[in-house]
Amino acid sequence: LLNSSDFRYTQNGILHMLDRNKRIKPRPERFQNCKDIFDLILTCEERVYDQVVEDLNSREQETCQPVHVINVDIQDNHEEATLGAFLICELCQCIQHTEDMENEIDELLQEFEEKSGRTFLHTVCFY
Repeated sequence: LLNSSDFRYTQNGILHMLDRNKRIKPRPERFQNCKDIFDLILTCEERVYDQVVEDLNSREQETCQPVHVINVDIQDNHEEATLGAFLICELCQCIQHTEDMENEIDELLQEFEEKSGRTFLHTVCFY
């Protein structure tokens, strides 16, 4: 038996996304608790991008290793999530095949902005 909330969440795809997420990761993750070092961090919402950048900038810099933080705004619905996933996957593949990410990433992001019609936020932080 579905109540009105269940029906709405089924219709807008939220229940499907939550079910998919349960298969992908064992529990919610907090970036602020992660001490791994990355070359690239991608976010899908400007608010999250701001939080990641703020967290990285508040950490004590130890290695001065750069990390590129990129935001691709994706609306939280099934269709946008699917399109966004393909866009991010393509972006990551292109970045992976660059010979010099540090010097090529700005041009690559500009190409993706033109191609996708989306605006990407990008900054470099340091560990």
